[in-house]
Amino acid sequence: MAGESSFDIVCKVDLQEVTNALDQARREIQTRYDLKGTKNEVTLEKNDITVVAADDMKLKAVVDILQSKLHKRDVPLKALAYGKVEEAAGGALRQKITLQQGIPTDKAREIVRLIKDTKLRIQAAIQDDQVRVSGKNKDDLQKIIALLRDKDLGIAVQFTNYR
Repeated sequence: MAGESSFDIVCKVDLQEVTNALDQARREIQTRYDLKGTKNEVTLEKNDITVVAADDMKLKAVVDILQSKLHKRDVPLKALAYGKVEEAAGGALRQKITLQQGIPTDKAREIVRLIKDTKLRIQAAIQDDQVRVSGKNKDDLQKIIALLRDKDLGIAVQFTNYR
């Protein structure tokens, strides 16, 4: 009899890639003619990126540059949660963008419910900020991965520790 197979559903952002993307974004921001001579900042603190720009148009431009650099470095844009735009010092605007690390509890429950609804003989258990999926049939596990890839959960998910 074959043993049990399993994998983890996680939401992890590679902070080294985020740092690299921010460096590239800063370089582009410094050289862009429409952003020259104005104060535009992109900073990272733990899991928060803070963008500061002179006005709404510049803020959008800086966020666009940031998204394109993150995307090129395979940082899933779905892992970004955008805070509201706030006034900063000197009439500038500030926006906080949070990098999602880990699957929020409500999303983890939704994933477990989706898996149970398939009626496949698969177990799904929430462990900290990830979901462990296990079952005897590898094809069924593949079906679960395909199902979750197709479903827009509103968060970035990766499948790891497949065994």
